[in-house]
Amino acid sequence: MAEISSLRIDPRSGFCSSNSTFYSKRVPFPLPSNHALDITTFISSYPHHGKTAFIDAATGRHLSFSQLWQSVDSVSTCLSELGIRKGNVVIIIAPNSIFLPIVYLSVMSLGAIITTSNPLNTSREFAVQMADSKPVLVFTTTQVVPKLAGSPLPIVLLDEQVATEKTGQVKIVTTISEMLKKETKDKIRVKDRVYQDDAATLLYSSGTTGASKGVISSHRNLMALTQSFSHLSNPEKGEQTHICAVPMFHIYGFGAFAIGKLTQGSKVVILSKFDMKEMLSAVEKYRVTCLPLVPPILLVMVKEADEIRKKYDLSSLQSIVCGGAPLSKDLINRFREKFPSIDIRQGYAMTESTGFGASMQTPEECLKYGSVGLLSPNLEAKIVDPTTGMALEVNQKGELWLRGPSIMKGYLNNAEATAATLDSQGWLKTGDLCYIDDDGYVYVVDRLKELIKYKGYQVPPAELEALLLSHPQISDAAVIPFPDEEVGQYPMAYVVRKSGSNISDTALMDFVAKQVAPYKRIRKVAFVTSIPKNPSGKILRRELIKLAISKI
Repeated sequence: MAEISSLRIDPRSGFCSSNSTFYSKRVPFPLPSNHALDITTFISSYPHHGKTAFIDAATGRHLSFSQLWQSVDSVSTCLSELGIRKGNVVIIIAPNSIFLPIVYLSVMSLGAIITTSNPLNTSREFAVQMADSKPVLVFTTTQVVPKLAGSPLPIVLLDEQVATEKTGQVKIVTTISEMLKKETKDKIRVKDRVYQDDAATLLYSSGTTGASKGVISSHRNLMALTQSFSHLSNPEKGEQTHICAVPMFHIYGFGAFAIGKLTQGSKVVILSKFDMKEMLSAVEKYRVTCLPLVPPILLVMVKEADEIRKKYDLSSLQSIVCGGAPLSKDLINRFREKFPSIDIRQGYAMTESTGFGASMQTPEECLKYGSVGLLSPNLEAKIVDPTTGMALEVNQKGELWLRGPSIMKGYLNNAEATAATLDSQGWLKTGDLCYIDDDGYVYVVDRLKELIKYKGYQVPPAELEALLLSHPQISDAAVIPFPDEEVGQYPMAYVVRKSGSNISDTALMDFVAKQVAPYKRIRKVAFVTSIPKNPSGKILRRELIKLAISKI
């Protein structure tokens, strides 16, 4: 990486013409020099004046910072006694709760690795992820337990009731409540030395294309992310209260709310699941200042604005952070008309960049409609022509490449996908078509990658295509994103039936629905005689997308 001080960088755009690289305009910050350091120790030693770390919106239970670190000490001691060691993988399958940050921080403090899964997933989907990640312990809830029937893995229940017997063909060893009672005074805990470059998380992402892959992020990657929250915080805004209505099993909920805000000393109000009424009630009750949303929810707020303003006091709300999918200029304008005192801050990140990418921080930056903000601190970017591989300049569209301390180590057990996404110089190829303007703002134009974003959830077409092709009456299939104002996009399938088959669209949708989580369900089917493909056999999705849109 070139020494930045020796380069001639345009102060307005951040672009350096000598190496065709964009540099973040944010003030850089140094990362810890101590190589033997884990993310939990790093966060716990970060100075701030916060008192309350988390609040459970449903029960009103408060967890102070001192209680948080005491809880982490208790749970990590129990994990050590259960034999959890550095390099072991622990899977957490649960909706949001006040316990998740405790579990995450405890696991990582030992040098063990977190992997998470959506509790709405099916038994088949859990089995696939477990076969790949090879966890040695499961944290989950009683509601999920039946889907784990037959699993030999020991289970810790995150429900508060006591259950220590084998139930439903699973091995329940203890509960989080029992773990939290653990006295740690005078306890000698077995703990391996953990280094910044060691793996800390294994969050699953579909990446730029294809089936879901385990993204290996290091403790240093997470330090870059968490330190940025403190670095970019604005003291003039006063004490901040955030609400977490996004899932903590996703990089957004995990990185920003389960661990990220801890370095600011901010208060995080946790919703177990998204519910519009519960969320707005919590904003009013806890005087929330910042609210994270995905575009479909923002649309609902616009449509129901008059009723919302009559029913709820949202005067504390300063900003809404919107990520997960592009936000249209029209929707931003409609929102600002209804809620003029609330800023919309857009952002851009990937699991592969450990929640780093671009963001908006000030009211002035929020006026750059259509942009996702300025590059995150310490990040470099290139805009690369996807056809020629040439690096482009300001205001030119190409694939966004990112490089910096937050970029993942690679994909688990998938050297081919890692090599296709990370080049030898550390550049992450995002698969997103973008441009950077004269002022250094990033604009996401389109997705080169094939992911479908349903309410902000990632749906990989390849997974659904594989399921469709497993049906005995289907000879070929392609899945595309179908635009929808309410949910952003939903999966639509183009299907070629085998000769003599009269299978219906409803039958196919039901076939898939039984095997996938609700957000992955195919919601529209069209039957065709053939699927368009290029000479190498790659599906020409853009042609199918054009065909689908032309019939709207």
